Amino acid sequence: MISDLNETRGELRQLLELADTLRPLAELQAAAEEPGDGTGPYPPAEPAPDPDPATGPTAPAAAQPPASPDTDSQGGTMEYHEHQAQPEHGDRDDVLKQRIEAAYQGDNAPTTPPPATSPSPSGQQVDPRVHHGVLLLKAAGVASVDLVAHRDTWEWLTALAVDHDHFRTPPSVEDVKEGRVQTVLSGRSLIALLIKLWDTRSTAAPLEADWALATTAYNRIATDLTGVDGQGQTIRIVLDDGLPTESGD
Repeated sequence: MISDLNETRGELRQLLELADTLRPLAELQAAAEEPGDGTGPYPPAEPAPDPDPATGPTAPAAAQPPASPDTDSQGGTMEYHEHQAQPEHGDRDDVLKQRIEAAYQGDNAPTTPPPATSPSPSGQQVDPRVHHGVLLLKAAGVASVDLVAHRDTWEWLTALAVDHDHFRTPPSVEDVKEGRVQTVLSGRSLIALLIKLWDTRSTAAPLEADWALATTAYNRIATDLTGVDGQGQTIRIVLDDGLPTESGD
């Protein structure tokens, strides 16, 4: 044990002598690395060039904010302007209502519904929705209309409009000669029928039966409603080109 202690003491003495030898070197290295000392291992930073008197001082490139169109602020601004440019859905509806009511009160709607937006004789665009809205207002002011059609056509019209909230099945449907039937529709039911015919002729495939039936029935009802002038005449809609309009058959 005594010999082991002597060996350990000898090793400790050697470590102390080594530390005393390395201490001056560590102090010299620390002094060389102090700021402002040009004797360190790294070369001093080059001074910034003097500003050009013609152009004046310029900011470092890193200090200039990047001009990116995808920043949050610019994105929010673009979204705001797009939102401002697009009118609200309620505003568009209000404008359409005003146009319909103005056309209804002025009674200047076209006598036949245009198939699509097209220029009028005055050069202005004719909106089919305005004409459709005028027809609905005219139907709302009608107490009842007589409708004459073939039974097959009447069944198709009933099946088309029966799921509308404002359609009411007539209490009676009278058989007339050659398969025709005659019934009476209220103005409320006529509104529902016009709406369903309008939707069907817009969504049905062209050259199909639903498109042909809806287009013909809608145009025939539109022609008869457009001539209503509030003079107490009976409105009679006949879906039969072989039957005279004024005939009671």
